[in-house]
Amino acid sequence: TVYAVSGISFDIARGETLGLVGESGCGKSTTGRAILQLPNPTQGVVSLNGEDLTGVSDSVMRARRTDVQMIFQDPMTALDPCYRIGDQMREILQQHRRVSNKEARQRSLELLGKVGIPSPEDRLSQFPHQLSGGLRQRVMIAMALITKPDVLIADEPTTALDVTVQAQILELIKKEQQELGTAVILITHDLGVVSGFCDRINVMYGGKIVESG
Repeated sequence: TVYAVSGISFDIARGETLGLVGESGCGKSTTGRAILQLPNPTQGVVSLNGEDLTGVSDSVMRARRTDVQMIFQDPMTALDPCYRIGDQMREILQQHRRVSNKEARQRSLELLGKVGIPSPEDRLSQFPHQLSGGLRQRVMIAMALITKPDVLIADEPTTALDVTVQAQILELIKKEQQELGTAVILITHDLGVVSGFCDRINVMYGGKIVESG
């Protein structure tokens, strides 16, 4: 039996940024999904503020995902092409918070503005294919931050973006981290980004952490 990820262990403190780097297929994204218990329960322990998330019911885990959010790697496939941006953002809020449609819309507009999206009112009524790659990436960040999570897992948040937009998105994540005290796990191939953005780094190879520093 070959496991995609096996025998790894690490921790992260509030407000800290941890880089997770390694070649394609080494288990970085699988590690991020395992923290969120996606798609199947993980063997071992995933502790959030002292609570073990492994083995909890689906309803409890759904509630805990308010506190742990993930920016998925490809916004074109992570966003549902059949639903407008506003509907997808409202669904997240109403799944995790008891808010009215009006409150959900207001919070969505606030977050889209924070992530630097022009004309946020117009964007709410658009479908993902109507946005550029950079705007879709910003929407994904807004959706991940909309519940004010304790932990943000950013899976290649700057992939396929030009250098200027990369810098803007990393600065945006850092700004929100400072405001909310969020712990950030940054999954990336870019060691330049890691050196300028992360407090610590874990290097993965073959489903294991082979180096930390």
